[in-house]
Amino acid sequence: MKSFKPTYLIILIFLFSGLQLKAQIIKGEAIVGLNLTQVDGDEVFGFHKFGANVGAGVMIPFGKKGKWDVSLETLFSQKGSSQKPQYNETDSTGQVTTGEYKLRLNYVEVPVLVMFTDKEIITVGAGLSWGRLVGVKEYEHGRKVESTTVSNGPYSKNDFSILADIRFRIWEALKVNLRYQYSMVKIRTREFPSNVPNVEPEIRNQYNNVITLRLIYVFNEKRSRENFQDAQ
Repeated sequence: MKSFKPTYLIILIFLFSGLQLKAQIIKGEAIVGLNLTQVDGDEVFGFHKFGANVGAGVMIPFGKKGKWDVSLETLFSQKGSSQKPQYNETDSTGQVTTGEYKLRLNYVEVPVLVMFTDKEIITVGAGLSWGRLVGVKEYEHGRKVESTTVSNGPYSKNDFSILADIRFRIWEALKVNLRYQYSMVKIRTREFPSNVPNVEPEIRNQYNNVITLRLIYVFNEKRSRENFQDAQ
């Protein structure tokens, strides 16, 4: 995937955003927002990791009533996990342990959704997403884990997830968007040693768990709606 250039796809999205599809016009989207994330299956709890969710998209109308769209996006999305220091101890090797943990996973994502718009105010949708891992950094007890890399590290290079989406119009073509996303396939399997003697370590599969809040500006929405009305 070293030859993959997400910028090219974003440019194509905007070029195609002005094309006509039957009575409708394809709508373009500019997207900027924030991820609140955690990794299910680690030893950290809560949506304490913040990350960017930015990119572009298109909405392709279909159906006879002008209320249905297929949405395709290209995003840069940051996920992971975070926990502040919990204690201050020294282990048997003399290393200071604090319980502090930070994980940052950077993905290029391509979500595909089916969307339904009601009364031109609220839009709901659901779909699937594929993410390609392009960057990763992991810190335990304040120290970087050097073995955690994109090419040879423990995290899967692909994240396949399911998502649900709701959008509200707040001003003309500007919408506020709330999205929930969860990995369908594990992103890592990790072994956690037990603190109790003679007890086997616990093996857990890990999954991305993400809540996203975004602003979306929609291009050509008014023209698409007017073209549909004229076609009737």
